[in-house]
Amino acid sequence: MSLSASHAMSIVATAAALSLPISFCRSSKLTTKKGVKGGFRVFAVLGEESGLDKKNAWSSLFDVEDPRPKNPKLQGKVLKATQALEVAMFDIQYCDWRARQDVLTIMLLHEKVVEVLNPLAREYKSIGTIKKELAELQEELGQAHREVHISEARVATALDKLAFMEELVNDKLLQDRNTTDAEQASPSPSTSTQSLDAVKRRRSRKGLNVSGPVQTYHPRLKNFWYPVAFSTNLKDDTMVPIDCFEEPWVLFRGKDGKPGCVQNTCAHRACPLDLGTVKDGRIACPYHGWEYSTDGKCQKMPSTKLRNVKIKSLPCFEQDGMIWIWPGDDPPSATIPSLQPPAGFQIHAELVIELPVEHGLLLDNLLDLAHAPFTHTSTFAKGWSVPSFVKFLTPASGLQGYWDPYPIDMEFRPPCMVLSTIGISKPGKLEGKSTKQCSTHLHQLHVCLPSSRNKTRLLYRMSLDFAPVLKHIPFMHVLWRHFAEQVLNEDLRLVLGQQERMNCGENVWSCPVTYDKLGVRYRLWRKAVEQGIKQLPFTTKSL
Repeated sequence: MSLSASHAMSIVATAAALSLPISFCRSSKLTTKKGVKGGFRVFAVLGEESGLDKKNAWSSLFDVEDPRPKNPKLQGKVLKATQALEVAMFDIQYCDWRARQDVLTIMLLHEKVVEVLNPLAREYKSIGTIKKELAELQEELGQAHREVHISEARVATALDKLAFMEELVNDKLLQDRNTTDAEQASPSPSTSTQSLDAVKRRRSRKGLNVSGPVQTYHPRLKNFWYPVAFSTNLKDDTMVPIDCFEEPWVLFRGKDGKPGCVQNTCAHRACPLDLGTVKDGRIACPYHGWEYSTDGKCQKMPSTKLRNVKIKSLPCFEQDGMIWIWPGDDPPSATIPSLQPPAGFQIHAELVIELPVEHGLLLDNLLDLAHAPFTHTSTFAKGWSVPSFVKFLTPASGLQGYWDPYPIDMEFRPPCMVLSTIGISKPGKLEGKSTKQCSTHLHQLHVCLPSSRNKTRLLYRMSLDFAPVLKHIPFMHVLWRHFAEQVLNEDLRLVLGQQERMNCGENVWSCPVTYDKLGVRYRLWRKAVEQGIKQLPFTTKSL
């Protein structure tokens, strides 16, 4: 990255610290004794006329030379690699310079506001004149603030272009070096191999390959605790059949009330056990009455002598109102992640929905909020405007963060959970710049259990920190389910289309962009699990 790129980053950070927005190509009504062509009449003014002292701590921030006279002179109709890189670097320098001018414009506008309001620093003016001047200044400040997102988008685009051009140049230099080495009598393959590996690593970070028919899930993905059912759905005399990683299982409670998970297939004649009943903490096969306890051992064989028969069972645990299982062959982890709603929230709905789509594609969808104003136009995003730039802000190493400009916090929690907290004023309306600035909130939990290669068991829990009376309205759960299914149906037709294309060989992650950050990190995490990498990326968990 060039020095000018670091300048661009420092101007963004400085402006953020000052709580001043950055914008581009805006004309100001203020006049000074220095100006530039192109309509921008206030820039880098550091004389006495500007009201800013040259010894001010911020002076160096604006003392930047106009890069336009140094615009690279290009020769020929086709750009060489080095020329293209020079153009991209000039874009960064220009963005840096314009951003500094915009910050100065806003600072001068604020100085002007102070001057208008200061009775000791102005001539006598009527209240009406002061109001008029303040209104004009307020209009200019408003226009400056409205350009912030456009400015940020242009800076990001310029940085992305520079990184891309640098990679192209590096590739070209690498090819030239490899060609030269091959022509020499004593080449040095180790150096070129290392450089080529570095380029491959850079390319792997740029794109992901998720294509072709969904293969059988890797056994390493099974070595996690998976929530598979809500506690409220598992009564003492009921069963809950589930599929997990292509295998059928059935949940039921034993004599001690603790849940168990056994293979949903009778050892006698392979009859599905969930067609039977639960008697005294044992599940009874409807075919010949064989009964099994929660550890899978057959406790009763009517009409024949009892034999030592046992079906497969899984470690099963109950926590936070959910039933968890460990489907892997490794010893179960000693801890289970908490999925409790944040403090102050009450659970209003718990839904289980079977969806005909691979669970990774569904997770990709849930970890993406940028699609909302295009996909969910008939439900929760009805009437939303389309932002000029959508970002997901997250730590350098982490699977959680928050959306901008939406007041939504989001987290991917391995192996298959998505948690989100949405700041709202009333259902269906977003407000504020962050969840903390909103008075009421909706908390959501999505669990995407991989039932099979083309089926997902979705567990959805909705919690609110307002309107507790809604819990006591009859049939309210029916309304919540109807709304949830409407939202899912808007997504499902798109995700099913993706799955169809993927099965035909298309790559559903061929061109990730800025707002895909969390989805990309999920895919990198999953790939690391499948490859058996000891230290998983973006987490503290080791295999």
